[in-house]
Amino acid sequence: QVRLVESGGGLVQAGDSLKLSCTASGRTFRLGMGWFRQAPGGDYEFLSAIAWRGAEILHADSVKGRFAISRDNAKDTVYLQMNNLKPDDTAIYYCVALPGRIARTWNEFSYWGQGTRVTVSS
Repeated sequence: QVRLVESGGGLVQAGDSLKLSCTASGRTFRLGMGWFRQAPGGDYEFLSAIAWRGAEILHADSVKGRFAISRDNAKDTVYLQMNNLKPDDTAIYYCVALPGRIARTWNEFSYWGQGTRVTVSS
C-alpha cells in the first residue's frame, strides 16, 4: 500500500509561481509518480508524470514550458514547479502513483493523494 500527501497549494496572483510537493510512504520502490488536477465542475486533467529513475517524463501540452516535474527518491518526494500561473490553473491538484511505470490516464494510477487546492487570482 502507498500513501501520498501533497503540500504547497495556496492562493496566488496571476504570473506567480508555486511548487507543489508530494511525499509517498509505504511501498515506494519503483513507483511512477505524477500530477493531475481537477478544476471546479471539470474532469481530471493529466499534467505530468515521471518514472522511478526520472528517465521518462510525460507532460501535457497545456502546461509544457510552464510546469516542470522532478523527484527526489531519497525523500520519496515528487515536485511540481508551476510558473507563470494563470486563473485557468485554479484547481485541486492531485499527486498520483503507479508501481513500475507511468501513464497519462487517470484510471491507470493506483494511488491518489487527498489533493491540494491552488487558486490563481487575476
